[in-house]
Amino acid sequence: KHCAEIIRNLLAVKDSINMVFAAAPSQSEMLDALTKEKGIDWGRIRAFHMDEYIGLDREAPQNFGNFLYRELFSKVKFGEVYYINDEGGSAEQLCSRYADLLEKYPADIICLGIGENGHIAFNDPHEADFKDKRMVKIVSLDEKCRRQQVNDGCFKSIDEVPKFAITITLPYFL
Repeated sequence: KHCAEIIRNLLAVKDSINMVFAAAPSQSEMLDALTKEKGIDWGRIRAFHMDEYIGLDREAPQNFGNFLYRELFSKVKFGEVYYINDEGGSAEQLCSRYADLLEKYPADIICLGIGENGHIAFNDPHEADFKDKRMVKIVSLDEKCRRQQVNDGCFKSIDEVPKFAITITLPYFL
């Protein structure tokens, strides 16, 4: 309800807004409730997600873009939705393209959670840098983070969880 109120207030004074969403089972209840809120002109909202695995098949249900499509983007009609791996290319190219989009459309609202190891997006403690010069980067995922993916039921075993991901960096969230 609080998020919906902020969305409506921003849309009352701006032509469009930009939102970034976390993708995790812990977000499902909030995303479901948000889609049921009345009085939100979703067509005036650009949507982004904050991280994505490297190395999974694009159609894998664990991909965060696919998760958000199932939980949110297929339920309400956003003006635009930008996926990290939308156009293919190397991981470095995806980082650069996504950083350009985030710079062009700075976030008005960020809906995030904090992982079991304290990560925000995939900024695991060993990778987190509050002074990072990059907006989007490739990171390695620590074992506790990867185990959370198993505990959340996204993967059957830790061996299935990718060891690398693309993430929005911490300075973007500040």
